[in-house]
Amino acid sequence: MKIGILGFGSWGTSLSVLLSDLGHEVTIYGRNKEYIDKVKETRVSEKYLPNIKIDKDIELTNEYKQAIDGKEIIIIAVASQAVRKVLEKAKEFIVEEQIIVNLAKGIEISSLKTISQIVGEYLPLNKYVVLSGPSHAEEVAKKLPTTLVAASTDMEVAQIIQDNFSSEFLRIYTNHDVIGVELGGSLKNIIAIGAGIADGLGFGDNTKAALMTRGMNEIALLGETIGASKETFRGLSGIGDLIVTCTSMHSRNRRCGILIGQGYSVDEAIENIGMVVEGIYTIKSAYELSKKLGAETPITDELYKVIYENKNPSESVMQLMLRKKKHETESNSW
Repeated sequence: MKIGILGFGSWGTSLSVLLSDLGHEVTIYGRNKEYIDKVKETRVSEKYLPNIKIDKDIELTNEYKQAIDGKEIIIIAVASQAVRKVLEKAKEFIVEEQIIVNLAKGIEISSLKTISQIVGEYLPLNKYVVLSGPSHAEEVAKKLPTTLVAASTDMEVAQIIQDNFSSEFLRIYTNHDVIGVELGGSLKNIIAIGAGIADGLGFGDNTKAALMTRGMNEIALLGETIGASKETFRGLSGIGDLIVTCTSMHSRNRRCGILIGQGYSVDEAIENIGMVVEGIYTIKSAYELSKKLGAETPITDELYKVIYENKNPSESVMQLMLRKKKHETESNSW
């Protein structure tokens, strides 16, 4: 198939390598012409995937039209807060027959909308798929076995992505719960920052296990409030993505949390990571969304206070530990 990828970061680039190897014609758009031109010569993205060779069959461009015209699938591979800006520029070249595949994991701060809702504003007639799950770009590019889930309200379209993206290195399942898959991929970044902070504070495996378990419960409860299926959060985009993001040093969110736990300011931690840390933004949007919906999200609330109100992380941990005692399976319990 002919595939255009909007976004020249690590995830978009790694997926382009796999898709090209499968025989698809791939074009990647990147906004920085100087960087694009450099990579055209070296065939290596030093900033994002320095150890991966980008085959010459993969076309690189800084023009939307070139990346979109004549393509059957358009992949959105930019940070969640940049999706609207990209769509505003790209929509004039997109036709309704093209399938839109989203890789971004986040909730827009200004509108509290998921990516499917934003895409729906600009491209209401296009079929939409969200591709999510435990998938560090560094490992995908190295062709280490990875599993993902393709979710769409149109199962035929989800199966098109499943059939055309799957390989011996990448196994893809389908799901109809678009909002659940989107929220699982987004909200787990909040818990990953919390797990990193716990690591930075010197806490142990017990602490992280508790945070991940109760964090998953919080994600599922908020997702269910919004209309997602609770079952989705037991899958790849839920518990699967949570595990990998909370435990791996590939995770920007966890690494950012570690630095904050060690005493770095939020700005210093983000600067040290050198790339977008989605969870920082998702904490704010999820916090505001939970308040709007009246959902109880104690972990998110405390992380919001740490990130946006400069609360001492150790105090937040004690606040969570000393909350009102509850039954483990009680609705809305931490």
